[in-house]
Amino acid sequence: MSSTSAASADIGSGTTGEAPRTGYTHRQIMVILSGLLLGMFLAALDQTVVSTAIYKIGESLNGLTAQAWVTTAFLITSTIATPLYGKLSDQYGRKPFFLFAIAVFITGSALCTLSNSMYMLAGFRAFQGIGAGGLFSLAFAIIGDIIAPRERAKYQGYFMAVFGTSSVLGPVVGGALAGQNTLLGIDGWRWIFLINVPIGVVALIVVAKVLHLEHNRREHRVDFAGAISLVVALVPLLIVAEQGRTWGWGSTSSLACYVIGALGIVSFLFAERRAGDDALLPMRLFRNGVFAVGAAQSMIIGIGMFGGITLLPLYLQLVKGNSPTKAGLLTLPLVLGIMALSVVAGQVTSRTGRYKIFPIIGGGLLVIGMLMLWRLKADTGLVYTDISMFVVGAGLGLNMQTIVLAMQNAVPPRDIGVATSSTTFFRQMGGTAGVAVFLSIVYSIVGSKITSAFADVQGTAAFQAAAKAHPDQLKTLQSASSGSAGTLNDTSFLSRLDPVLAHPFKVGFTNAVTVAFLVGAVVLVVAFILAFFIKEVPLRTTAAAFTKDPAESEAK
Repeated sequence: MSSTSAASADIGSGTTGEAPRTGYTHRQIMVILSGLLLGMFLAALDQTVVSTAIYKIGESLNGLTAQAWVTTAFLITSTIATPLYGKLSDQYGRKPFFLFAIAVFITGSALCTLSNSMYMLAGFRAFQGIGAGGLFSLAFAIIGDIIAPRERAKYQGYFMAVFGTSSVLGPVVGGALAGQNTLLGIDGWRWIFLINVPIGVVALIVVAKVLHLEHNRREHRVDFAGAISLVVALVPLLIVAEQGRTWGWGSTSSLACYVIGALGIVSFLFAERRAGDDALLPMRLFRNGVFAVGAAQSMIIGIGMFGGITLLPLYLQLVKGNSPTKAGLLTLPLVLGIMALSVVAGQVTSRTGRYKIFPIIGGGLLVIGMLMLWRLKADTGLVYTDISMFVVGAGLGLNMQTIVLAMQNAVPPRDIGVATSSTTFFRQMGGTAGVAVFLSIVYSIVGSKITSAFADVQGTAAFQAAAKAHPDQLKTLQSASSGSAGTLNDTSFLSRLDPVLAHPFKVGFTNAVTVAFLVGAVVLVVAFILAFFIKEVPLRTTAAAFTKDPAESEAK
């Protein structure tokens, strides 16, 4: 056996020939982290790269109106797959499922490059989402296995560095690639998916080589009834969340989705109750106060976080006139806030063992940050916008990993996988609802806001002079001022207008966006209140992989 193999075996066995270990060394943890972080980087980069280039992709494939299906398909499969990975990895081990998730993600990425229509791309993105569902949740679950909760917090900085790097690189890479007509004979936007392949292959090799974990196999039946019910519940609800604005929230199609989704939820609850400990999401976990509050917080923060953050690029591009690439870079203060405060929370938690205060402070900062965004104007300077984004990022940094840590610490080690995936699951569900609701708010009132803004300035000498000088531009504005979704799909005409004529349009759009920010602040007040109900359970000092008899000693 080679020295590398021997080292890997030592990492997996936890034996040194001297005495049983109660945890991994820092070096061993960093070796394992190298594989996990590559997998997470793969998923995080994909999210930001694709979101930047999706409009260009729609133009290339002559399917602008089908853009939403590309996002929805990926979201449906990744959301449904998340709890499946958590439960199955609890039963049969993390490594095989993490490798499976990476392999599926790579395959899906390669298939996306072959798409010749938006609907084909949506199908391949759905396949890719099956892999993406396991990358985040399993990485955090593995961390929960190998690092004691008391020590786990100080490693959060590495994960935040991955998120931060991908957030900065994603818009730049996506914008640069999508801006190329061809690169080495291949359409520029296809490289957005193709770059996942070499990164994924490296991640697959590293994980296969360094991730060696002990797992006590427990025979359980697979909760097929729960999985099917979850599909029936989520698919129609996610579809209506994405398409309801187009269909109409009270249309026949929307009502059918509501009914099918509601029946699926009821069926899922009955299936999970019957399955007991074999359930994808065991109902007994909700009797744990920390888990129940954490799940609720994750969903509510997802609503406010994703709903609010989705609107920032719209504001930076449409109102401020930035390119998608530059708009992505301008959100850097948000990323810095997440990274900096996550590291602070992790270090303090590691040293003191106290963590309840961070979701409370973080919840307060989220509300304050969203209220600051509510005060944005079309002429607001970049400094104020940056400070607002940093405050929101700081609130997220204090909340996200702390909630995961609290939920992992509160459940038996055998349930760490399902607890971790549940956090991601509820946050993603909240995020889906938040994006749908917030965009619905914006598009439902933007027409009246724009009309009102034009009414306010039409009598001014500057506007009348500009209108007289550019009658053709005024005609374009009059047709665009309805604020319809179709109009807002392409607002490039604003850059060609006289600034005086374009300004009321931007004011109206800003006023619509800030209403959604205010709604987000109200929603996040609930998360702030819930933070006070988190019970601060003393952090375990032993990693889950080394905790003896977890079913007996931790179940209570």
